Amino acid sequence: MLVERMGAFTSTIFAEITQLAVRTGAINLGQGFPDTDGPPSLLADAAAAIAAGANQYPPGPGTPELRSAVAEHQRRFYGLEVDPDDVLVTVGATEAIASAVLALCEPGDEVVTFEPYYDSYAAVIALAGAARRTVPLRAPAFGFDDDELRAAFSARTRMVLLNSPHNPTGAVFSRPQLARIGELAAEHGAVVVADEVYEHMVFDGKAHLPMATLPGMAERTLTVSSAGKTFSVTGWKIGWVHGPAQLVAAVRAVKQFLTFTAGAPFQPAVAGALALPNAFYAGLTASLQAKRDLLVEGLRAAGFTVFRPSGTYFIVADGAPLGFDDGAKLARALPELCGVAAVPVSVFADSPAGLEATRSLVRFAFCKRDAVLAAAAERLAGLRLRAG
Repeated sequence: MLVERMGAFTSTIFAEITQLAVRTGAINLGQGFPDTDGPPSLLADAAAAIAAGANQYPPGPGTPELRSAVAEHQRRFYGLEVDPDDVLVTVGATEAIASAVLALCEPGDEVVTFEPYYDSYAAVIALAGAARRTVPLRAPAFGFDDDELRAAFSARTRMVLLNSPHNPTGAVFSRPQLARIGELAAEHGAVVVADEVYEHMVFDGKAHLPMATLPGMAERTLTVSSAGKTFSVTGWKIGWVHGPAQLVAAVRAVKQFLTFTAGAPFQPAVAGALALPNAFYAGLTASLQAKRDLLVEGLRAAGFTVFRPSGTYFIVADGAPLGFDDGAKLARALPELCGVAAVPVSVFADSPAGLEATRSLVRFAFCKRDAVLAAAAERLAGLRLRAG
């Protein structure tokens, strides 16, 4: 009974791999969620809000304190001047992106994405009846070819859906790369939806650069982020989007008929967390960089070719040196082979170029306790022995 355009989206790889990990007792490094809770002050503030009675519908656009906190966060970290009235609180970043695509794209419009892409992008573009135009990102740097980028744009381009830091590759787009994307978006009159949920997870002294900070881009960019990744509360589903008033109004018009509003006691708690001192954010980065390095070394010792990520909490590795040319087969075999679960990167691609570029790649999440990562590295070492 499902409509044809959604036929390819009946299940997700995350559900499949998680079930496989549970059945085999494997360490699940497939799905990207932390195995520790967020800052104690954040959790205490949420509990206090529940006890104080913040349990009914909050305002549709979000609580004033959270909208103001998002605006202050953008000024504090990036020098962006954001009117709190132009901030819309959503049920996670996923709803913000879905609402934007549904609000701004008609059947026949085209959306430029970078491949591999987070799987919900393809689903919501299909839901809107729009068409996907993809630009492949290739190892080792996971940059894009300028000619392929230009070829993805056309007279029907309505939107660019951009994710930096990028899931699943861990790439962080440079200023020249962002500028080129912005130039083409402006040339074609397209809106940029910038998914920046990993903004505080950038390593090796690099920095996140919001698309909206580039000259001329604030007027055509919707910036999306969330509390889930930064504060290790992925189950709270508190996200937000901000941008030009007329674009945010369009997103709000759709969002109000999806969920209307959510997370009443969580919104003031997240507002307080956004104001945490710089030491918290620096500690988050340092902790994740150390975890990245721990798992990178474990994967290399197991015989993978590893592409050290510049951001996010994911590592992409190539199983070809171990004799696994098909990443999908490898991911489904890993739990039995060595007791570790990962996801194939090819499920986040569908063009011939994208599938070829990701054919033997798998993605591992390192947002786990050090003891879990060390145990995973030890188990992965057995994979090399089997391959040998």
